Amino acid sequence: MSSHLFRLWSNKVTCQVSHTVNFSLLDSHQHIWALDKGYYHWLTPDISDLYRDFSVDDYKQVATSSCRANTSINTVLVQAAASDAETDYMLAQAASHPLIAGVVGWVDFEKDSQQICERLKMLAANSAFKGVRPMLQDIDDINWILNPEFAPIFKQLIALDLSFDALCRVEHLPNILRLATQYLDLPIVIDHCAKPNVSEGEIAVWSGAMSAFKDLPNVFVKISGLTLEASLKQQDCKSFRPYFNLLHQTFGATRMMWGSDWPVVNINSDYCTWLRISEQLVEQWSITDSERFWSGTAKVFYKIGVQ
Repeated sequence: MSSHLFRLWSNKVTCQVSHTVNFSLLDSHQHIWALDKGYYHWLTPDISDLYRDFSVDDYKQVATSSCRANTSINTVLVQAAASDAETDYMLAQAASHPLIAGVVGWVDFEKDSQQICERLKMLAANSAFKGVRPMLQDIDDINWILNPEFAPIFKQLIALDLSFDALCRVEHLPNILRLATQYLDLPIVIDHCAKPNVSEGEIAVWSGAMSAFKDLPNVFVKISGLTLEASLKQQDCKSFRPYFNLLHQTFGATRMMWGSDWPVVNINSDYCTWLRISEQLVEQWSITDSERFWSGTAKVFYKIGVQ
């Protein structure tokens, strides 16, 4: 381990590193939305922190003001609605905003598989399109993802060099494990660390389920979304450390990537605070592993910069 400070956040802190570093941040998980599009049925006025438009320019302002002046910032847009139209909207945004390095969209797995495979082929023709994310956490049947009729879709994802984001909770992890074992060539990333119950300090069942992925090199994890699973009094490094350490033991730096989950992070925290907490979590890492965490792993997983 190295004792250097690999800091991205701008809080009048001197950056002390062993040699010159060109800082690069690839946020592996953030959203945008425009309410008048009508895609976001879950987004209601009672969620006051989120019930407004959030644009790419809004994100850029927040990220730039939170990071050091020499930080190169890019992001991966992730779907927030079960909608083909939203996926098309995000790809249009990517075309006009160089900040966006990739888009994770949505397809309707329950439609005819041949039709979905054609849709994926069309989407993959756009180099910004990186993969899909069904909203597993909102589907009552936890076995839904194992439907054998979905097999052609998973095979098409592999054939097109695309990835799969698993928006799931701990109860879904055994099925994600089965999926990852069945499709060893499919890159899978577990979003938001599978949402452990930090507020209640529950870790045993979650850690057992996550540890099962240790020897599956096609499965990665996003260090994101944890602030939403913690209480307002737990928004600190100490509260997240046990979960983070288990993930590091399981996945290692080569399969861990940072995500802001902006603007959802605003519910219990904010972009800058989560960035600061995350830096504390990795402050003893080597420069090489830190660079993987902040950008390198996401670039590998989403094949960003690969022609």
